[in-house]
Amino acid sequence: MDKCWWWMVGLVIASGAGAVTPSPYAGEEQREIRALSAEQVAGLLAGNGMGYAKAAELNGYPGPKHVLELAQELDLSEAQRSATERIFAEMAAQARTLGAELVAAERALDQDFRHEQVTESSLQTSLAQIAQIQGKLRQIHLEAHLQQRAVLSAEQVTQYVKLRGYDAGGHDHHH
Repeated sequence: MDKCWWWMVGLVIASGAGAVTPSPYAGEEQREIRALSAEQVAGLLAGNGMGYAKAAELNGYPGPKHVLELAQELDLSEAQRSATERIFAEMAAQARTLGAELVAAERALDQDFRHEQVTESSLQTSLAQIAQIQGKLRQIHLEAHLQQRAVLSAEQVTQYVKLRGYDAGGHDHHH
């Protein structure tokens, strides 16, 4: 029994010895900015939401972009449409500016690593800058959802939640 057990252990070890599993990051070293995909860079530069406002979106705080897309279904008044367009335009302009700043900061961090110029101090500075930009970006998107909800009636918020497919949990979205 002892010999059989050791033989099995040896077989298991030997079978895994030659197996090399590629990293899930394989191929990403070819990216211009290693930490960001081309889609992420494009989204940031375009001012897209990038998931920054999920806390609002999934809790009954509609986003202006999607409200405009659903304007007919939500029966927006002209005043509501105008307010929503203003909220969206302001958010998008600020998000594009910050998105470009974030891409530049990530590019600089990538270059520091690529050229082996990273120190603990420079890393701390770079990460603080990136975190600050990400925080501002998230704030802009979340504030737009907050402003948007104030423009809509409770019925429109409920309809939005249903149209976006979020009503499965039966949560109460009070306005």
